[in-house]
Parts: sequence; structure tokens; C-alpha cells
Amino acid sequence: MAILAAVGATTIYGLNHTIAKGVMPHHVGAFGFIFLRVSGAALLFWAISFLGPRQQIKKRDWGRLLMCSLFGMVINMLAFFKGLELSTPINSSVLITITPIIVTVLSIFLIAEKITRSKVFGIGMGLAGALALIFMNKGQSVNAPNIPLGNALFIVNSTSYGLYLLLAKKLTEKYHPFTLMKWLFTLAFFMNLPLTLGEFLEIEWQIIPSSGLAAIGFVIVGTTFLTYLFNVFALTQLKASTVSAFIYGQPVIGILFALLMGKDSLTLLNLVATLLVLTGVYLVSKKPKTGLSGG
Repeated sequence: MAILAAVGATTIYGLNHTIAKGVMPHHVGAFGFIFLRVSGAALLFWAISFLGPRQQIKKRDWGRLLMCSLFGMVINMLAFFKGLELSTPINSSVLITITPIIVTVLSIFLIAEKITRSKVFGIGMGLAGALALIFMNKGQSVNAPNIPLGNALFIVNSTSYGLYLLLAKKLTEKYHPFTLMKWLFTLAFFMNLPLTLGEFLEIEWQIIPSSGLAAIGFVIVGTTFLTYLFNVFALTQLKASTVSAFIYGQPVIGILFALLMGKDSLTLLNLVATLLVLTGVYLVSKKPKTGLSGG
């Protein structure tokens, strides 16, 4: 079930790159979208919380809970949606996959995870692909007004989400997913409020077409409520690095969906960067063979 949950989250995320982009920024600004995501998810998690056990957060865990909310539902979300507003669905699909590399780098420094030659090469290749998209991709359009900045924000997003996965692991061992999610999103609502309320109030609901409203509903229920629920459930049974490795599927789903919907085009730079990033993620994520060790 944990594997299915992780696959489900990856599939929804892959579709989200194009679906969310379709209503930004014409109908909903990036930060206004975050208000909808966080408030909607908070209400949904509180609504279903009675289905889980009645648990109270211990005083010593509130600090970690606050940090998880900051990295997982504030910085992560704000950076991703602002990046998507400025860049393209294919760029976001590719750059979001460096999360396992970020998790590995953070694990080396935070929990003294062993570093091997394979992981060193993987980190180098993945970062090379990411940096190529940031500094070599100079194109822009009405729908992608600042691709380099948008791509840089995707790196911020991946770093923040990587920290969230590492910090949340201990909490998933102590609390039910419903308990965690209702409090994480409640905290995130208040932290996001000063930055997101203004754009939310600017939304002109009466001119948004039904397809736009459906896209907003997909982002709130699918990309936020279901994916965070699926991922936190997966974390109860799998390692943070394993859950982050499912991100492999995002560029495949995201790129194919964007091309099928005619919302983006695949360039040689996109293709080379994708190969570099995915190869890097593979090298970082694969388990070393027994009896062998790297530098």
C-alpha cells in the first residue's frame, strides 16, 4: 500500500505541472493559489480527522512540527508555484526530480549518511543538469516571463521539500497521518496568510471558466490533500530517500502530459538536462552492492 500511495502522489504531481500552469497567472496568482491549497487542505484534513485516533501533539514535538510545516507547506509551495508561474511545465517536471539528490546531500550533513563514489557522481550529474536549465535556458514568453528565476525557485522548492521529508520521518513514527496533516496545514495557513491573502482577494471568480474551476479543484483536492496524505502514509513504512525516489516518474508523466496538451515543447537542452538529472538521481538512490564501498 505504501508503494501505491507513493506512485499515486507522483502521478498527480506529474499532471499538476500542466494543470496548475493553465490557470496561472491569468485567473489565479501563484500566492493566491497557495492560499486556496493550504486553507482547502486544512479544512479537508480537519473534516476527516475523526476517522483516525484521537491524539495530542506532545510539547517537545511542536518545534519539529512547526519546521515541517515551514519547509513542507510554506517555502516549498510558495517557491514551486511562483516558479511555475515564471517558467514552464517541462522545466518544473525536470527540476523537481532533484529532490532525492537534495535529500542525500542533506542526509550527509544532518545525519552523517555514508557517501560513496556513485553518490558523488550522481550529485554532480544531477546538479549539472539543474544548473544547465537555470543558466542556459534564456527563452521566455508571455506564459513564462522569467525562466531562469523560475527554475532557480524550483531548486529552492526541492531543497525545502527534501528537508520536510527528513524532518517529518520521526513524526510519522509517532502520529497518525490525519493528526499530522491537520496540524501541519493549520500552522501553514497562518504562516502563509500574510503573503497569500492579497492575491486570493484579487481573484475574479465570475470570469473563471468551468475548466479553470476544475483545475483549481484538482490542485486543492489532488495535488495538495491527496498527495500529502499519500506521501505521509508512505513515510510510515518507507525511508525518506525511498519516498523521494518515486519522483523519477514525474518528468516522464509531466513532459508527456504537457506535450499531449500542447502546453510546452521539448528542446535539446530540456532533453539533455533531463537525462543528466535522472541519471544523477539513479546513482544517488541505488543501493551499494554488498562488500563494496566508495570513497
